[in-house]
Amino acid sequence: MASRKSTKLRIPHAQDDCELAGILEQLAPEESTQGRKIALILHGTMGHKDYLFQKRLALRFPMDSFRFDFRGNHESGGQRTQGGFAKDVEDLVTVVSYLRNTYGYEIDVVVGHSRGSVVGMYWLCTSEEGRHARAMVNVSGRYRMHRVYDAAETYKEQWDAKGCYERTITVARQAVVERIYPHDLEEFSKWNSAIVWDKFPDQIHVLTMHGLVDKTVPTYDAIIYSRALGARTPGTHNLHLIEEADHNFTNRQDEVVDCILEWWDALNQGRLKTGILMTGVRGKL
Repeated sequence: MASRKSTKLRIPHAQDDCELAGILEQLAPEESTQGRKIALILHGTMGHKDYLFQKRLALRFPMDSFRFDFRGNHESGGQRTQGGFAKDVEDLVTVVSYLRNTYGYEIDVVVGHSRGSVVGMYWLCTSEEGRHARAMVNVSGRYRMHRVYDAAETYKEQWDAKGCYERTITVARQAVVERIYPHDLEEFSKWNSAIVWDKFPDQIHVLTMHGLVDKTVPTYDAIIYSRALGARTPGTHNLHLIEEADHNFTNRQDEVVDCILEWWDALNQGRLKTGILMTGVRGKL
């Protein structure tokens, strides 16, 4: 009987002198991976590959998967910046190339949280490999990038005093100093999330999940993604809003995974229709 295998990889970066650390989950490690489908699982700002629901999903997902730390995060080399979305996309391109050239994997689904969703959707819009994917899961993804300035007042005092805002947060049980400069917010706010209106592949099925008490990314951004992606065919878009859930779905991680897996089953059974997820299902109200 086949046994699951977890393998830690360090991927040389094609653009910069850094390595990207990630974990490859394989359902049948003894079998050839040439042409096999794989899921990519992407973390958000100041997160890491085992953050929030990412590891739980990887261990339950019925497909090989790869999750990794973007540059400057946790075990990956290099330096992260708040506005460095283009470099995050470079990281993703590097990972996809490595998985293809080393193992023969083909990307079938991208699952992103917050910043990871924004990066994943941009990659799907701009890459040749993205045109062949089947699915995208957008959890807490930001659309209105300029709303990052909502928090600017928090940074102002330190910006005026020393030119950058610093705070110490815990990432993977380690203290990490985050630095945010004024130009970071400017770069962040100019990132082109609107590319999904014109460039998102028509065949990709999308699940958008968002918490109704998200204080980091307004829940209305999920509505905008629904409008942008809900008129495509044959791809579908499903929206799922979770009551009393925050940006990170605190204490709701298993619920997130359950929802993704239920949606994935419906996709593979050809039961998806654009609209609110679980339309017509009364459930527990």
